[in-house]
Amino acid sequence: MNRRTTLITGATQGLGRGIALDLASRGGTLLLHGRDRTRLDAVAAEVRASGSGATVRTYLADLSDIDQVHTMAAQIRAAEPRLDALVNNAVAGGGSQPLRRELSRQGHELRFAVNHLAPYALTRALLPLLTASAPARVVNVASIGQEAVDFDDVMLEQDYEGLRAYCRSKLALIMASFELAAELDGSGVTVNTLHPAHLMDTEGVRAYGLTPATSIDEGVRPTVRLITDPVLETTTGRYFDQFTDTRAHEQAYDTAARRRLMELTRRLVAGPQVALS
Repeated sequence: MNRRTTLITGATQGLGRGIALDLASRGGTLLLHGRDRTRLDAVAAEVRASGSGATVRTYLADLSDIDQVHTMAAQIRAAEPRLDALVNNAVAGGGSQPLRRELSRQGHELRFAVNHLAPYALTRALLPLLTASAPARVVNVASIGQEAVDFDDVMLEQDYEGLRAYCRSKLALIMASFELAAELDGSGVTVNTLHPAHLMDTEGVRAYGLTPATSIDEGVRPTVRLITDPVLETTTGRYFDQFTDTRAHEQAYDTAARRRLMELTRRLVAGPQVALS
Protein backbone atom coordinates (compact mmCIF):
# COMPACT_ATOMS: atom_id res chain seq x y z
CA MET A 1 0.00 0.00 0.00
CA ASN A 2 2.94 2.38 0.52
CA ARG A 3 2.88 3.76 -3.02
CA ARG A 4 -0.87 3.86 -3.45
CA THR A 5 -2.73 7.12 -3.87
CA THR A 6 -6.44 7.12 -3.04
CA LEU A 7 -8.96 9.91 -3.52
CA ILE A 8 -11.97 9.85 -1.16
CA THR A 9 -14.86 12.22 -1.77
CA GLY A 10 -16.98 13.30 1.18
CA ALA A 11 -14.10 12.60 3.56
CA THR A 12 -14.96 15.13 6.27
CA GLN A 13 -17.43 12.99 8.22
CA GLY A 14 -19.18 9.64 8.45
CA LEU A 15 -18.09 6.84 6.16
CA GLY A 16 -15.58 8.95 4.24
CA ARG A 17 -13.74 9.95 7.40
CA GLY A 18 -13.75 6.32 8.55
CA ILE A 19 -12.30 5.12 5.25
CA ALA A 20 -9.59 7.80 5.41
CA LEU A 21 -8.52 6.79 8.92
CA ASP A 22 -8.47 3.10 7.99
CA LEU A 23 -6.44 3.64 4.82
CA ALA A 24 -4.06 5.99 6.63
CA SER A 25 -2.97 3.10 8.85
CA ARG A 26 -1.73 1.36 5.70
CA GLY A 27 0.44 4.28 4.54
CA GLY A 28 0.45 5.73 1.05
CA THR A 29 -1.10 9.00 -0.05
CA LEU A 30 -4.64 10.12 0.71
CA LEU A 31 -6.41 12.82 -1.27
CA LEU A 32 -9.31 14.03 0.85
CA HIS A 33 -12.22 15.92 -0.64
CA GLY A 34 -14.75 18.08 1.20
CA ARG A 35 -16.93 21.12 0.57
CA ASP A 36 -16.24 22.89 3.86
CA ARG A 37 -12.68 24.12 4.34
CA THR A 38 -12.79 24.07 8.14
CA ARG A 39 -14.02 20.49 8.35
CA LEU A 40 -11.66 19.38 5.57
CA ASP A 41 -8.64 20.83 7.35
CA ALA A 42 -9.79 19.24 10.62
CA VAL A 43 -10.05 15.72 9.21
CA ALA A 44 -6.73 16.12 7.38
CA ALA A 45 -5.11 17.10 10.67
CA GLU A 46 -6.77 14.13 12.38
CA VAL A 47 -5.42 11.71 9.78
CA ARG A 48 -1.93 13.21 9.99
CA ALA A 49 -2.03 13.01 13.80
CA SER A 50 -2.93 9.32 13.69
CA GLY A 51 0.76 8.48 13.53
CA SER A 52 0.37 6.47 10.35
CA GLY A 53 2.87 8.43 8.29
CA ALA A 54 0.42 8.66 5.40
CA THR A 55 0.75 11.67 3.12
CA VAL A 56 -2.40 13.78 3.07
CA ARG A 57 -3.49 16.40 0.56
CA THR A 58 -6.89 18.09 0.36
CA TYR A 59 -9.21 19.24 -2.40
CA LEU A 60 -12.17 21.56 -1.91
CA ALA A 61 -15.30 21.47 -4.09
CA ASP A 62 -19.07 21.55 -3.84
CA LEU A 63 -20.14 18.48 -5.83
CA SER A 64 -23.60 19.92 -6.42
CA ASP A 65 -21.88 22.26 -8.89
CA ILE A 66 -20.61 20.37 -11.95
CA ASP A 67 -18.29 23.27 -12.78
CA GLN A 68 -16.54 22.78 -9.43
CA VAL A 69 -16.29 19.04 -10.12
CA HIS A 70 -14.50 19.73 -13.40
CA THR A 71 -12.23 22.30 -11.73
CA MET A 72 -11.26 19.92 -8.94
CA ALA A 73 -10.54 17.13 -11.44
CA ALA A 74 -8.27 19.47 -13.40
CA GLN A 75 -6.44 20.42 -10.20
CA ILE A 76 -5.92 16.75 -9.33
CA ARG A 77 -4.66 15.87 -12.81
CA ALA A 78 -2.20 18.77 -12.66
CA ALA A 79 -0.91 18.07 -9.15
CA GLU A 80 -0.96 14.31 -8.68
CA PRO A 81 1.50 11.94 -10.37
CA ARG A 82 -0.76 8.90 -9.92
CA LEU A 83 -4.18 7.75 -8.75
CA ASP A 84 -4.63 4.12 -7.75
CA ALA A 85 -8.15 4.33 -6.35
CA LEU A 86 -11.10 6.71 -6.52
CA VAL A 87 -13.79 6.31 -3.87
CA ASN A 88 -16.95 8.19 -4.79
CA ASN A 89 -18.48 8.43 -1.33
CA ALA A 90 -19.91 11.97 -1.03
CA VAL A 91 -23.69 11.87 -0.70
CA ALA A 92 -26.84 13.92 -0.42
CA GLY A 93 -29.28 11.93 1.72
CA GLY A 94 -33.03 12.18 2.04
CA GLY A 95 -32.74 15.56 3.75
CA SER A 96 -34.14 17.06 6.93
CA GLN A 97 -37.09 18.49 4.97
CA PRO A 98 -37.79 15.61 2.59
CA LEU A 99 -40.77 17.25 0.87
CA ARG A 100 -38.70 20.29 -0.14
CA ARG A 101 -37.27 19.71 -3.60
CA GLU A 102 -33.73 21.12 -3.87
CA LEU A 103 -31.73 21.92 -6.97
CA SER A 104 -28.05 21.94 -7.89
CA ARG A 105 -26.34 25.05 -9.21
CA GLN A 106 -27.09 23.86 -12.76
CA GLY A 107 -30.78 23.38 -11.90
CA HIS A 108 -30.78 19.58 -11.60
CA GLU A 109 -32.50 17.73 -8.77
CA LEU A 110 -29.94 17.84 -5.95
CA ARG A 111 -29.71 14.13 -5.07
CA PHE A 112 -29.41 13.13 -8.72
CA ALA A 113 -26.69 15.76 -9.15
CA VAL A 114 -24.57 14.88 -6.10
CA ASN A 115 -25.08 11.13 -5.98
CA HIS A 116 -24.93 10.34 -9.69
CA LEU A 117 -23.85 13.19 -11.95
CA ALA A 118 -20.89 14.32 -9.82
CA PRO A 119 -19.25 10.90 -9.38
CA TYR A 120 -19.71 10.14 -13.07
CA ALA A 121 -18.20 13.48 -14.11
CA LEU A 122 -15.31 13.15 -11.66
CA THR A 123 -14.52 9.59 -12.69
CA ARG A 124 -14.53 10.40 -16.39
CA ALA A 125 -12.32 13.43 -15.86
CA LEU A 126 -9.81 11.39 -13.85
CA LEU A 127 -9.67 8.42 -16.21
CA PRO A 128 -6.37 9.53 -17.78
CA LEU A 129 -4.73 9.46 -14.35
CA LEU A 130 -6.39 6.18 -13.35
CA THR A 131 -5.47 4.39 -16.56
CA ALA A 132 -1.89 5.66 -16.37
CA SER A 133 -1.71 4.23 -12.82
CA ALA A 134 -3.34 0.87 -13.67
CA PRO A 135 -4.11 -1.43 -12.07
CA ALA A 136 -6.50 1.06 -10.49
CA ARG A 137 -9.93 0.90 -8.92
CA VAL A 138 -13.11 2.98 -8.82
CA VAL A 139 -15.39 2.22 -5.88
CA ASN A 140 -18.82 3.85 -5.95
CA VAL A 141 -20.67 3.91 -2.64
CA ALA A 142 -24.30 3.15 -3.44
CA SER A 143 -27.13 1.84 -1.27
CA ILE A 144 -29.50 -1.07 -0.88
CA GLY A 145 -32.18 1.61 -1.19
CA GLN A 146 -32.84 1.63 -4.95
CA GLU A 147 -35.81 2.79 -7.01
CA ALA A 148 -36.22 2.68 -10.79
CA VAL A 149 -35.39 5.85 -12.68
CA ASP A 150 -38.50 7.31 -14.32
CA PHE A 151 -37.31 8.66 -17.65
CA ASP A 152 -40.48 10.73 -17.99
CA ASP A 153 -39.60 12.54 -14.76
CA VAL A 154 -35.91 12.00 -14.09
CA MET A 155 -35.66 15.10 -11.90
CA LEU A 156 -38.70 14.13 -9.83
CA GLU A 157 -40.70 17.25 -10.52
CA GLN A 158 -43.85 15.35 -9.63
CA ASP A 159 -44.57 13.80 -6.20
CA TYR A 160 -41.16 14.72 -4.85
CA GLU A 161 -39.82 13.07 -1.70
CA GLY A 162 -36.20 13.16 -0.58
CA LEU A 163 -35.70 9.47 0.13
CA ARG A 164 -37.28 8.52 -3.23
CA ALA A 165 -34.90 10.94 -4.94
CA TYR A 166 -31.97 9.41 -3.03
CA CYS A 167 -32.97 5.85 -3.99
CA ARG A 168 -33.33 6.78 -7.66
CA SER A 169 -29.99 8.55 -7.68
CA LYS A 170 -28.24 5.55 -6.12
CA LEU A 171 -29.66 3.20 -8.74
CA ALA A 172 -28.50 5.64 -11.43
CA LEU A 173 -25.02 5.46 -9.88
CA ILE A 174 -25.08 1.66 -10.03
CA MET A 175 -26.25 1.68 -13.65
CA ALA A 176 -23.47 4.09 -14.61
CA SER A 177 -20.95 1.93 -12.74
CA PHE A 178 -21.93 -1.11 -14.79
CA GLU A 179 -21.67 0.85 -18.03
CA LEU A 180 -18.25 2.27 -17.21
CA ALA A 181 -16.98 -1.13 -16.08
CA ALA A 182 -17.93 -2.62 -19.44
CA GLU A 183 -16.30 0.27 -21.30
CA LEU A 184 -13.05 -0.05 -19.33
CA ASP A 185 -12.86 -3.84 -19.34
CA GLY A 186 -9.27 -4.83 -20.11
CA SER A 187 -7.87 -1.37 -19.35
CA GLY A 188 -6.67 -2.28 -15.86
CA VAL A 189 -9.23 0.04 -14.25
CA THR A 190 -12.03 -1.75 -12.39
CA VAL A 191 -15.36 -0.21 -11.38
CA ASN A 192 -17.46 -1.67 -8.59
CA THR A 193 -20.24 -0.42 -6.34
CA LEU A 194 -21.57 -1.44 -2.95
CA HIS A 195 -24.08 -0.97 -0.18
CA PRO A 196 -21.65 -0.51 2.74
CA ALA A 197 -23.98 -1.09 5.72
CA HIS A 198 -27.59 -0.65 6.82
CA LEU A 199 -28.49 2.73 8.36
CA MET A 200 -25.03 3.69 9.58
CA ASP A 201 -24.71 6.25 12.34
CA THR A 202 -24.28 9.22 10.02
CA GLU A 203 -25.48 12.79 9.93
CA GLY A 204 -27.58 12.03 6.84
CA VAL A 205 -29.44 9.15 8.48
CA ARG A 206 -30.21 11.23 11.55
CA ALA A 207 -31.19 14.32 9.55
CA TYR A 208 -33.87 12.34 7.72
CA GLY A 209 -35.26 11.20 11.07
CA LEU A 210 -34.14 7.59 10.95
CA THR A 211 -32.57 5.71 13.84
CA PRO A 212 -29.06 4.43 13.08
CA ALA A 213 -28.79 0.65 13.19
CA THR A 214 -25.07 0.06 12.63
CA SER A 215 -21.76 1.78 13.30
CA ILE A 216 -19.62 3.56 10.73
CA ASP A 217 -17.05 0.75 11.10
CA GLU A 218 -19.57 -1.72 9.68
CA GLY A 219 -19.48 0.21 6.41
CA VAL A 220 -15.76 0.96 6.42
CA ARG A 221 -14.68 -2.68 6.33
CA PRO A 222 -16.47 -3.78 3.11
CA THR A 223 -15.59 -0.52 1.38
CA VAL A 224 -11.90 -0.76 2.21
CA ARG A 225 -11.97 -4.37 1.02
CA LEU A 226 -13.05 -3.24 -2.45
CA ILE A 227 -10.25 -0.67 -2.46
CA THR A 228 -7.42 -2.89 -1.23
CA ASP A 229 -8.10 -6.64 -1.43
CA PRO A 230 -5.69 -8.17 -3.98
CA VAL A 231 -8.20 -10.97 -4.62
CA LEU A 232 -10.51 -8.36 -6.20
CA GLU A 233 -7.88 -6.81 -8.47
CA THR A 234 -9.67 -7.89 -11.66
CA THR A 235 -13.24 -7.95 -10.33
CA THR A 236 -15.31 -5.33 -12.12
CA GLY A 237 -18.89 -4.38 -12.91
CA ARG A 238 -20.25 -5.85 -9.68
CA TYR A 239 -22.63 -4.68 -6.95
CA PHE A 240 -21.89 -5.82 -3.40
CA ASP A 241 -24.15 -5.85 -0.38
CA GLN A 242 -21.35 -5.35 2.12
CA PHE A 243 -19.11 -8.38 1.38
CA THR A 244 -21.58 -10.28 -0.81
CA ASP A 245 -21.54 -10.06 -4.60
CA THR A 246 -25.26 -9.84 -5.36
CA ARG A 247 -27.83 -8.37 -7.75
CA ALA A 248 -28.93 -4.77 -7.72
CA HIS A 249 -32.38 -3.53 -8.76
CA GLU A 250 -33.53 -5.16 -12.01
CA GLN A 251 -33.37 -1.88 -13.94
CA ALA A 252 -29.59 -1.98 -13.50
CA TYR A 253 -29.51 -4.92 -15.95
CA ASP A 254 -31.81 -3.30 -18.54
CA THR A 255 -29.34 -2.37 -21.27
CA ALA A 256 -31.78 -0.01 -23.01
CA ALA A 257 -32.43 1.85 -19.76
CA ARG A 258 -28.71 2.08 -19.04
CA ARG A 259 -28.03 3.43 -22.52
CA ARG A 260 -30.79 6.00 -22.11
CA LEU A 261 -29.44 7.07 -18.73
CA MET A 262 -25.92 7.45 -20.05
CA GLU A 263 -27.03 9.56 -23.01
CA LEU A 264 -28.78 11.90 -20.58
CA THR A 265 -25.87 11.87 -18.13
CA ARG A 266 -23.29 12.77 -20.77
CA ARG A 267 -25.36 15.78 -21.83
CA LEU A 268 -25.81 17.00 -18.26
CA VAL A 269 -22.16 16.75 -17.20
CA ALA A 270 -20.58 18.05 -20.41
CA GLY A 271 -17.48 20.02 -19.55
CA PRO A 272 -13.93 20.49 -20.78
CA GLN A 273 -12.91 17.60 -22.99
CA VAL A 274 -10.14 15.41 -21.60
CA ALA A 275 -8.04 13.08 -23.73
CA LEU A 276 -8.06 9.50 -22.43
CA SER A 277 -4.47 8.78 -23.38
